[in-house]
Amino acid sequence: LCPDCGRPVQKEVEECYFFKTKKYLPELKKYFEIPDAICPVSRKHEMENNFIKPGLEDLCVSRTSFSWGIPILENKKHVAYVWLDALFNYLSALGYRSEDDSLYKKFWESEESEIIHVIGADITRFHTIYWPEFLSALHLRLPDKVFVHGLLMMKDGKMSKSKGNVVSPFPLIDRYGVDALRYYFAREIIFGQDGQFTPEQFIERINMDLANNYGNLVSRTLSMIIKYFDGIIPPYVENINSNDKELEDLAKQTKISFEQKMDDLHISEAYMDVMNLLSLANKYIEDNAPWALSKDSSKLNNLKSVMAHLAYVISITSMMLKPVLVTKADKVFDYLSLSDEERDYNRIFDTNLLANKKVSKGEVLFPRLNNDDVEFVKGLMINNKK
Repeated sequence: LCPDCGRPVQKEVEECYFFKTKKYLPELKKYFEIPDAICPVSRKHEMENNFIKPGLEDLCVSRTSFSWGIPILENKKHVAYVWLDALFNYLSALGYRSEDDSLYKKFWESEESEIIHVIGADITRFHTIYWPEFLSALHLRLPDKVFVHGLLMMKDGKMSKSKGNVVSPFPLIDRYGVDALRYYFAREIIFGQDGQFTPEQFIERINMDLANNYGNLVSRTLSMIIKYFDGIIPPYVENINSNDKELEDLAKQTKISFEQKMDDLHISEAYMDVMNLLSLANKYIEDNAPWALSKDSSKLNNLKSVMAHLAYVISITSMMLKPVLVTKADKVFDYLSLSDEERDYNRIFDTNLLANKKVSKGEVLFPRLNNDDVEFVKGLMINNKK
């Protein structure tokens, strides 16, 4: 039986062409020696121990038992078969060997480009063994990095259409928005490892990070700026309050670590850092008690600093969150009166960006979810198995 779908399998015999994998084994071994060419390193070891060290077998690259597919010019009885035809779409999509190969030259041949394949765990062998060998056979550039992400698991194993345990994302998006779902996967499931989807985890993560941490900070800050300064963000000045520097330093450290981790595809860890900054900003409100500062005219500059620092943190965290919060981050930028040009990530450390901007307050970004939502997601899982 097939280990994935459980259906019967049968042996077939037909005439095929084979690719001589052993011929390009020396090039493949050199590729495997490149640091970070295959990540996580556990996937590289898996390929070495399961396929390379035991000895590679030649790969079937054509079929004759059916006619659909790309005909082999030298023998049209044969059609090219996965994975030979599929992998070359990376090149053909860029115009390789076509009249207009400008995209191929820009994105594949150019030394200024970085070639990264992000793939699923169940197709690791084809991208890390056969694809480098195909490219070596043609003397073409190999990918700089192949990053293998994990599988999405359910309690009964891998989420799979053949198993009938797939949860459609569309009802979740309709009810909670695309941002919530994108954030959940980016934050909850460690990139490169298998991850499990459960209704309880989904609801808890949205509540903790997006409703309580990010959304709550945005709502409280905008309300206070409107209440204390008629909606005008005070200019940003460093080190007015005793704990300003702690927030300033963490903001700078977070930007550096965020960029490093995103470059290394440590996406979950990058967004953990963003949430840590937001947590400190929420604590910063409690420590400075702006409601008390507003009652003391001698503390006006302290109050201004608190509002400016909070608005600044909201701005920079929204810029870092924008890759996953594709709609809500722009809503926050709207509330801060930032133009399209001012939303450019390259301006993330422009502390003068928000000075004297007039804020507005709109809908709640992420309403808190409850047990009814847990039951709703469970219902999707049950209905899909029927």
